[in-house]
Amino acid sequence: MFDAPFDVFAVMIAIAAFLIALKASNQATDLRRRLSSLEANLHAARPVQPPPLTPQQEMEQTHAAATPSAAEPPAPDAELTPPLVADQAAPPPIDADAAPPPLLPTAGPGLEERLGTRWVVWIGGLALALGGFFMVRYSIEAGLLGPGVRVFLGGLFALALLGAGEWTRRKESIADIQALPIANIPAILTAAGTAVAFATVYAAYALYDFLAPATAFVLLGLVALGTLAAALLHGPALAGLGVVGAFVTPILVSSDKPDYWALYIYLAIVSAASFGLARIRLWRWLAVTTIIFALLWTFPGLDLGAQLAAAHAFHVIAGFVLAALLVVCGFMFGPTIDDGQIEPVSSGSLAAYLFGAMLIVLSSAHADLTLITFTLLIAGTLFVAWRAPAATGALGAAAALVFMVFAEWAVRANPDMLVLPGGPLPGIGPTATDSSVTLHLLMAAIFAAGFGGAGFLAQGRSTSAIIPVVWSAAATFTPIALLVALYARIAHLDRSIPFAILAVLLAAAFAAATEALSRRENRPGLAISIALFATGTLGALALALTFALEKGWLTIALALMSLGTAWISIQRPIAFLRWLAAILAGIVTARIVYDPRIVGDAVGTTPIFNWLLWGYGVPALSFWAASRFLHRRGDDAPLRMVEAAAILFTALLAFMEIRHFATGGNMTSPPSLLEFALQVCVTLAMAIGLERLRLRSGSIVHNLGAIVLTVIAGLISVFGLLILENPYLLSSIDVGGVVFNLLLLGYALPAVLMLLLSYAVAGHRSTAYANTIAGGALVFALAYVTLEIRRFYHGPVLLYGATTGAEQYTYSIGWLGFGVVLLGVGLLVNSERARLASAVVIALTILKAFVIDMSTLSGVWRALSFMGLGIVLVAIGWLYQRILFRRQAPPAVTQTSA
Repeated sequence: MFDAPFDVFAVMIAIAAFLIALKASNQATDLRRRLSSLEANLHAARPVQPPPLTPQQEMEQTHAAATPSAAEPPAPDAELTPPLVADQAAPPPIDADAAPPPLLPTAGPGLEERLGTRWVVWIGGLALALGGFFMVRYSIEAGLLGPGVRVFLGGLFALALLGAGEWTRRKESIADIQALPIANIPAILTAAGTAVAFATVYAAYALYDFLAPATAFVLLGLVALGTLAAALLHGPALAGLGVVGAFVTPILVSSDKPDYWALYIYLAIVSAASFGLARIRLWRWLAVTTIIFALLWTFPGLDLGAQLAAAHAFHVIAGFVLAALLVVCGFMFGPTIDDGQIEPVSSGSLAAYLFGAMLIVLSSAHADLTLITFTLLIAGTLFVAWRAPAATGALGAAAALVFMVFAEWAVRANPDMLVLPGGPLPGIGPTATDSSVTLHLLMAAIFAAGFGGAGFLAQGRSTSAIIPVVWSAAATFTPIALLVALYARIAHLDRSIPFAILAVLLAAAFAAATEALSRRENRPGLAISIALFATGTLGALALALTFALEKGWLTIALALMSLGTAWISIQRPIAFLRWLAAILAGIVTARIVYDPRIVGDAVGTTPIFNWLLWGYGVPALSFWAASRFLHRRGDDAPLRMVEAAAILFTALLAFMEIRHFATGGNMTSPPSLLEFALQVCVTLAMAIGLERLRLRSGSIVHNLGAIVLTVIAGLISVFGLLILENPYLLSSIDVGGVVFNLLLLGYALPAVLMLLLSYAVAGHRSTAYANTIAGGALVFALAYVTLEIRRFYHGPVLLYGATTGAEQYTYSIGWLGFGVVLLGVGLLVNSERARLASAVVIALTILKAFVIDMSTLSGVWRALSFMGLGIVLVAIGWLYQRILFRRQAPPAVTQTSA
């Protein structure tokens, strides 16, 4: 609390009053224009009655009715007969069903009207307020009047303005002036009077010490309440000024020892008056403003914690009760609303005071009184939402705040959980026998039973779909969230059979609710509620597995939960269940991003049969099975998400197991030729399998997955095998034996798999795509031949040693022989692709002979290289001429005798 300078405060109050009166006058002008338009419309639509007929006109009309009808031929002189006078005066008939004429736009007020009826009044009201302030200031500076006289005159001036405002209001009412005048003179005068009254009381307290803090506090509060009361007569301008002044008053009155009980009692009175005014005039903005100010007044005393627990509890309870009685639609004295609607102000008002109650619980370190207060407000929220559906939105906030209270309790007691995913350190954290545990367990049981029971019983009570869905969501989320928080606080994230038993019991309760709701007749929102309770069943079972087994089983439990949800979606075709299976798959994916090793350093050293097999294999199988279940009812986004998760976990299982095997269990070691070779082979094998699978399933995920795996295999092949870990270029690795070595695994087997993949995509994808894969197979096959020759001459380490002439000649012979083999295969199976590959290899051999062999070989090796190349080329030409493209001689033409 602090003191404010008198001049600044006076100007601020005057400007605020002026702006509020300006807004009210604009609203009044708009309403008057609308009323004028409606009156003009009604006047234009009213039918015009014809004037009464004279006796002579009535006789003429009777004579005209006796004449022959229009269907008979008229008399010869009928055309010369003049029309009746009555026909000239008779108006055209009016169609009662015809639409009323369109409204004519009303002309807006001109400049003269604006100046004379609006700006003059507004500026006059501001001038009155500022005049009172400046008169007091002048009397101070000139020393004309004593402090007491100044305050007395200021009070008289305020009373005069208030009296003038009331007199003008009654004058307009007596004179039958329109209820919404262009310039609201009574409201402006009353606003100026209340502003001067505020300034006078504050000056008597802050400048002259005439008033004690308590007296000044009471007088300022009375002025604020009087302003709110006057707003009933003068409109929303004074309501805004009054509520701001009422909540700012405690700041203006300073005290060395603030009395929070007096403050909160005063705020309760102000809130009641403001809520009552908002209810009478249906001003939602006034209720929202009051709630915001009241919630802000909760913060100043939070640092005192448990010392002010009782006062804080009174503040939030009083505000909650007043909001429930006067603000919540359809409850007690609140406004009416259509059934089945969730009203934001009704729900938000309760949620705001629940948030305040949560703050005092956290600031008081979970003192018993604050916990009891929080529990009472949660129970009150359930009761109000049960009786008034408009406040159902507060259930979501209540459930979230309950979890936040218990989660803060668990984390505050176990701070190591914030930084150590593997659990608490020995000796850190409280024991499970702390005194606060009993109260929290009792509260958790009350909350779980309250939310769960009410959420189940609320099904079928509303004609709206959203109401039962909110109840069921809160009923399933709150017990599970409380169970997790209690498990973290008491069991310290370690194995706990008692908590596993509680999770099983909770799952049984959710399952019973699911079956009971399934037998009911279809009601709005019932299908989604059944799905939510079924999800709660699976979630509780997953928690039971997590509590009873090691922490790594959480990933497995969530994956099995996704499988179970997919299976339930077959038994009960609810669209939400399909999305839930996909969401659970996403949660499992996020879990492995957090810790790819699933169980940290406890993966184990046994190849294949370690925690990676369970942590990735079980989810992969679960997602594949779940995708099969979901595929039975169509192809949609949830199915594709689960299929993508199945492919992802299958690939990750292979990659993680390969890495574990290649590094001996040290998952942080750098990659090696063995790891890259296994990764390429497994990835290509999975790509082949997906290519076959997509032809049967027609899934776009399988299609894209095959392409992605092929690209990954290609990148690892190029950058891993041909560059980084190539034993001929950069790596000094020991490749092993002469035949059975890493070269066979890293280059020969990938070449075979690439060839099989090219045949798998042939005819189903573009020719360029298949030929690119076949080209990769040729490159790796040629690399294998080259590296194997290098292994024969240099031993298991290929990087070191000079290349001899015999070795260079062997490369040429090996390449040439490989080309001949490819040609033979192409001829035997009539494969154009194999023959083209042969031509490429032989072309490379020719290029090598003329570029490398000619410059590096000498003597007999050079001669043998070219001789062998020539013989092979001639033989190839003979094969092409005699076998592949053999030309038949044309038959001889025999001449016959004429």
